[in-house]
Amino acid sequence: MTTIELDGHTIEISKPERLYFPESGITKGELVEYYRDVAPVMLTHLRDRPVALLRYVKGIAGPSFYQKRFPKAFPRWIEHLDVVNTYDEEVQFVVVQNAASLVYLANQGCITLHAFTAPTKNIRFPDRMILDLDPHGAASFDDVLFGAHAVRAALESRGLPAFVMTTGSRGLHVVTPIKTLHHIDRVRAYARAIAEALIDEHPDRFTIEQRKSNRGDRIFLDYMRNGFASTGVAPYAVRPIEGAPVATPVEWDELDAADFGPQRWTIANVRERLAERSDPWRDIAAAAVALDMEPG
Repeated sequence: MTTIELDGHTIEISKPERLYFPESGITKGELVEYYRDVAPVMLTHLRDRPVALLRYVKGIAGPSFYQKRFPKAFPRWIEHLDVVNTYDEEVQFVVVQNAASLVYLANQGCITLHAFTAPTKNIRFPDRMILDLDPHGAASFDDVLFGAHAVRAALESRGLPAFVMTTGSRGLHVVTPIKTLHHIDRVRAYARAIAEALIDEHPDRFTIEQRKSNRGDRIFLDYMRNGFASTGVAPYAVRPIEGAPVATPVEWDELDAADFGPQRWTIANVRERLAERSDPWRDIAAAAVALDMEPG
């Protein structure tokens, strides 16, 4: 066991030698170190935002579970938010406010954090709108790239900014920062209207079919990530895939690189990337706009 001192807290790291990504040889200790190192940038996207935790307490070869309720065993210095869900149940969600919290969660087997689109102070009024591009069937990453550019064009034609991020899995997220003026149900309806407009333009390329069997070889435009208490993978979160790929904000012109892909960035190279260049989403909050609630 080793200990890490952060933010005035002592965190005991248990079994740092345990292989969390066995084929890649990446240990729990290396995951903890990654989250400690990337915290200054990652926290700019996580602070004051509830999260759901994807936990693999024995590594990705073992069982996993999503955790949305704040565990009683967690220390009280980790913040939480009481949220009344759609079933009128009060649920306490973890809120990550400092590096110590990130390190503690990694030590608890949390590999991936999924963040709300709304801040704690206004939990039903989001400041992000997400369109998640998820390829199905024979759809390739080239199809995802086409989709991302089409989504960007659709957003910008409506006067909306578009930021892009690899998911660390198979697709891309295109995110619009918005002012906290619109109820989440209206934001979801707006995102759906954009998705439907793209389907009208390219019915052979896009779908919003909820049943996977009906999606064919198309890109699923997941607008449902904008629903209440729905989440999107947090920027710089690690994914439970061999090689430990990381969800990474990128510049639009990076999509044209020959070696670009959804798993291009991993815990092995993200820190070097951030040392060489600024976070592409550093100014995302300042770009927030109000939505014209007629997206047609």
